[in-house]
Amino acid sequence: MSDAGDEIQVDEAAAVEVTTDAPRAGKMSVEEALQQVLKNALVHDGLARGLRECAKALDKCQAHLCVLVETCTEAEYIKLVEALCAEHKINLIKVGDAKVLGTWAGLCKIDKEGNPRKIVGCSCVVVKDYGVESEGLHVLLDYFKNR
Repeated sequence: MSDAGDEIQVDEAAAVEVTTDAPRAGKMSVEEALQQVLKNALVHDGLARGLRECAKALDKCQAHLCVLVETCTEAEYIKLVEALCAEHKINLIKVGDAKVLGTWAGLCKIDKEGNPRKIVGCSCVVVKDYGVESEGLHVLLDYFKNR
Protein backbone atom coordinates (compact mmCIF):
# COMPACT_ATOMS: atom_id res chain seq x y z
CA MET A 1 0.00 0.00 0.00
CA SER A 2 1.26 3.46 -0.77
CA ASP A 3 0.31 6.82 0.57
CA ALA A 4 -0.96 9.55 -1.71
CA GLY A 5 2.12 11.67 -0.91
CA ASP A 6 4.68 9.10 -2.12
CA GLU A 7 6.45 9.97 -5.36
CA ILE A 8 7.71 7.39 -7.78
CA GLN A 9 11.35 7.89 -8.68
CA VAL A 10 12.22 7.38 -12.35
CA ASP A 11 15.72 6.33 -13.27
CA GLU A 12 16.84 8.79 -15.97
CA ALA A 13 19.97 6.79 -16.86
CA ALA A 14 17.90 4.21 -18.77
CA ALA A 15 16.36 6.90 -20.99
CA VAL A 16 19.79 8.37 -21.72
CA GLU A 17 21.17 4.97 -22.76
CA VAL A 18 18.42 4.50 -25.34
CA THR A 19 18.97 7.90 -26.92
CA THR A 20 22.76 7.52 -27.15
CA ASP A 21 22.46 4.49 -29.44
CA ALA A 22 20.43 6.35 -32.09
CA PRO A 23 22.91 8.96 -33.37
CA ARG A 24 25.75 7.45 -35.35
CA ALA A 25 28.84 8.97 -36.82
CA GLY A 26 28.40 9.97 -40.45
CA LYS A 27 25.39 10.06 -42.69
CA MET A 28 23.08 7.07 -42.97
CA SER A 29 23.19 5.28 -46.34
CA VAL A 30 20.06 4.93 -48.46
CA GLU A 31 20.02 1.17 -47.87
CA GLU A 32 20.20 1.58 -44.08
CA ALA A 33 17.53 4.28 -44.25
CA LEU A 34 15.27 2.00 -46.29
CA GLN A 35 15.75 -0.81 -43.78
CA GLN A 36 14.81 1.51 -40.90
CA VAL A 37 11.72 2.85 -42.71
CA LEU A 38 10.52 -0.68 -43.56
CA LYS A 39 11.03 -1.78 -39.95
CA ASN A 40 9.02 1.19 -38.61
CA ALA A 41 6.26 0.61 -41.17
CA LEU A 42 6.13 -3.09 -40.26
CA VAL A 43 5.72 -2.27 -36.58
CA HIS A 44 2.87 0.14 -37.36
CA ASP A 45 1.16 -2.29 -39.78
CA GLY A 46 1.88 -0.10 -42.79
CA LEU A 47 3.38 -2.62 -45.23
CA ALA A 48 1.84 -4.41 -48.18
CA ARG A 49 3.87 -7.44 -49.28
CA GLY A 50 3.47 -9.43 -52.46
CA LEU A 51 2.06 -8.61 -55.88
CA ARG A 52 -1.64 -8.68 -55.02
CA GLU A 53 -1.41 -6.48 -51.90
CA CYS A 54 1.04 -4.09 -53.58
CA ALA A 55 -1.02 -3.73 -56.75
CA LYS A 56 -4.15 -2.98 -54.72
CA ALA A 57 -2.34 -0.38 -52.57
CA LEU A 58 -0.71 1.26 -55.59
CA ASP A 59 -3.96 1.37 -57.56
CA LYS A 60 -5.88 2.93 -54.64
CA CYS A 61 -3.10 5.54 -54.16
CA GLN A 62 -2.57 4.38 -50.56
CA ALA A 63 1.17 3.95 -51.10
CA HIS A 64 3.90 6.40 -50.11
CA LEU A 65 6.83 4.28 -51.28
CA CYS A 66 7.34 1.14 -53.36
CA VAL A 67 10.36 -1.19 -53.13
CA LEU A 68 10.96 -3.57 -56.04
CA VAL A 69 13.60 -6.28 -56.53
CA GLU A 70 15.81 -5.88 -59.60
CA THR A 71 16.32 -9.61 -60.07
CA CYS A 72 12.65 -10.48 -60.54
CA THR A 73 12.25 -13.19 -63.20
CA GLU A 74 8.83 -12.04 -64.45
CA ALA A 75 9.07 -9.07 -66.82
CA GLU A 76 5.31 -8.42 -66.60
CA TYR A 77 5.58 -8.13 -62.82
CA ILE A 78 8.21 -5.38 -63.11
CA LYS A 79 6.25 -3.58 -65.86
CA LEU A 80 3.04 -3.60 -63.80
CA VAL A 81 4.63 -2.22 -60.65
CA GLU A 82 6.66 0.42 -62.52
CA ALA A 83 3.59 1.51 -64.51
CA LEU A 84 1.41 1.84 -61.39
CA CYS A 85 4.13 3.85 -59.63
CA ALA A 86 4.57 6.14 -62.64
CA GLU A 87 0.82 6.62 -63.10
CA HIS A 88 0.19 7.64 -59.48
CA LYS A 89 3.58 9.40 -59.00
CA ILE A 90 4.69 7.07 -56.20
CA ASN A 91 8.39 6.86 -55.34
CA LEU A 92 10.00 3.62 -56.51
CA ILE A 93 13.31 2.22 -55.28
CA LYS A 94 14.97 -1.01 -56.39
CA VAL A 95 17.02 -3.41 -54.27
CA GLY A 96 19.27 -6.25 -55.35
CA ASP A 97 18.12 -9.38 -53.51
CA ALA A 98 14.65 -10.79 -52.77
CA LYS A 99 15.81 -12.57 -49.59
CA VAL A 100 17.17 -9.29 -48.18
CA LEU A 101 13.89 -7.52 -48.95
CA GLY A 102 11.99 -10.42 -47.37
CA THR A 103 14.05 -10.06 -44.20
CA TRP A 104 13.44 -6.30 -44.08
CA ALA A 105 9.71 -6.84 -44.65
CA GLY A 106 9.45 -9.30 -41.77
CA LEU A 107 8.99 -12.46 -43.84
CA CYS A 108 11.27 -14.56 -41.64
CA LYS A 109 11.53 -16.17 -38.23
CA ILE A 110 13.94 -14.77 -35.64
CA ASP A 111 15.85 -17.30 -33.51
CA LYS A 112 16.95 -16.90 -29.87
CA GLU A 113 20.19 -15.15 -30.85
CA GLY A 114 18.28 -12.61 -32.99
CA ASN A 115 19.39 -14.03 -36.33
CA PRO A 116 16.82 -14.41 -39.14
CA ARG A 117 15.86 -17.98 -40.07
CA LYS A 118 13.51 -19.40 -42.72
CA ILE A 119 13.73 -16.27 -44.87
CA VAL A 120 11.09 -15.96 -47.57
CA GLY A 121 11.96 -13.92 -50.65
CA CYS A 122 9.78 -10.97 -51.53
CA SER A 123 9.69 -9.19 -54.90
CA CYS A 124 7.65 -6.12 -54.00
CA VAL A 125 6.86 -4.18 -50.82
CA VAL A 126 4.72 -1.06 -50.54
CA VAL A 127 4.81 1.33 -47.57
CA LYS A 128 1.29 2.56 -46.84
CA ASP A 129 2.11 4.12 -43.46
CA TYR A 130 5.58 5.28 -42.42
CA GLY A 131 4.70 4.93 -38.74
CA VAL A 132 6.99 7.40 -36.99
CA GLU A 133 9.29 10.04 -38.40
CA SER A 134 12.89 8.94 -38.25
CA GLU A 135 16.29 9.86 -39.58
CA GLY A 136 15.94 7.12 -42.17
CA LEU A 137 12.72 8.63 -43.48
CA HIS A 138 14.37 12.03 -43.90
CA VAL A 139 17.32 10.44 -45.72
CA LEU A 140 14.97 8.63 -48.13
CA LEU A 141 12.87 11.74 -48.79
CA ASP A 142 16.05 13.73 -49.50
CA TYR A 143 17.21 10.94 -51.82
CA PHE A 144 13.97 11.10 -53.84
CA LYS A 145 14.00 14.90 -53.89
CA ASN A 146 17.55 15.05 -55.29
CA ARG A 147 17.12 12.23 -57.80
